Amino acid sequence: MPRLPRVRAAAGRLQDNPVAGHKRVLLAAPRGYCAGVDRAVVAVEKALERYGAPVYVRKQIVHNIHVVTELEEKGAIFVEEVDEVPEGAHVVFSAHGVSPAVVNAAADRGLHAIDATCPLVTKVHREAVRFARDDFEILLIGHDGHEEVEGTAGEAPEHVTVVNSPEEADTVVVKDPNKVVWLSQTTLSVDETMETVNRLRTRFPELQNPPSDDICYATQNRQVAIKKVAAGADLVIVVGSSNSSNSVRLVEVALEYGAKAAYRVDYAEEIQQEWLDGVETVGVTSGASVPEVLVREVLDAIGDAGYRDVDEVKTAEEDLMFSLPKELRQDAAGQRDARALGGRASGGGA
Repeated sequence: MPRLPRVRAAAGRLQDNPVAGHKRVLLAAPRGYCAGVDRAVVAVEKALERYGAPVYVRKQIVHNIHVVTELEEKGAIFVEEVDEVPEGAHVVFSAHGVSPAVVNAAADRGLHAIDATCPLVTKVHREAVRFARDDFEILLIGHDGHEEVEGTAGEAPEHVTVVNSPEEADTVVVKDPNKVVWLSQTTLSVDETMETVNRLRTRFPELQNPPSDDICYATQNRQVAIKKVAAGADLVIVVGSSNSSNSVRLVEVALEYGAKAAYRVDYAEEIQQEWLDGVETVGVTSGASVPEVLVREVLDAIGDAGYRDVDEVKTAEEDLMFSLPKELRQDAAGQRDARALGGRASGGGA
């Protein structure tokens, strides 16, 4: 999984060109790291401290190129599948979760597996197992091929059908319309998911809901915040990687809720001068797997272009923390580690 080298742009690369009104920034909060992402990243860091390099990670621990690159520099090795991991080595399962088949494959190779699956994803896995046990057909709303969807579907492959979009809801076929339930990927657009559910319910009136929301609190909170920002923004910049579902959704939500333009960037140096032409108000946010340092670099970059007046738009407070995987809650001496909980603050209420 090769990484492209990062080339930082020089300060002042963006020019402070005049606009008709006052330049300002609306900074969304919450933004950035959620508790599940923090837990997963800390899990890899602590595994390296505890067991030494290398520690292997199946897939990207979270969908952010900067985070992955930093962990590689510390000694993590990212692989596509567990058969690439030397027998007897330590392997971390990513925050997106894995199917039972992956767990079994790791056990067959004698790997020491550390499960960093977000607890909110684990909740959806348990729901899939429960409904499959009761012989329900499960319509899993999500993106086919996404690691999270593969993991959830793998819990009950004979019972799960993936529904990729509202349009697919109009054509999906079920065996028994009286015994069907919907679940969802945790990082989707809330609005689009509910449109899909409504279309499904039109066709299958007996469709059951999951016991509680499957779309995670952090995804929902970041979408609510960017809706409020977008209404007053000429341009929205979302910091996040292209394979981050929740980051991509933030761009879509910003455009849907009033932003005149919206772009996703991994790094501040990707911001283009022409994006700022005639722009008075820039909205800024970041996906749930983005460290706050990358947001600060964006603020510095657009500050060079005159956008120095920053107003934070806060729509929620977040203080949720998740315990680390059980293997990592104690130090090498058997004492409870000070970082037994994830959820360190990342700015913007996260």
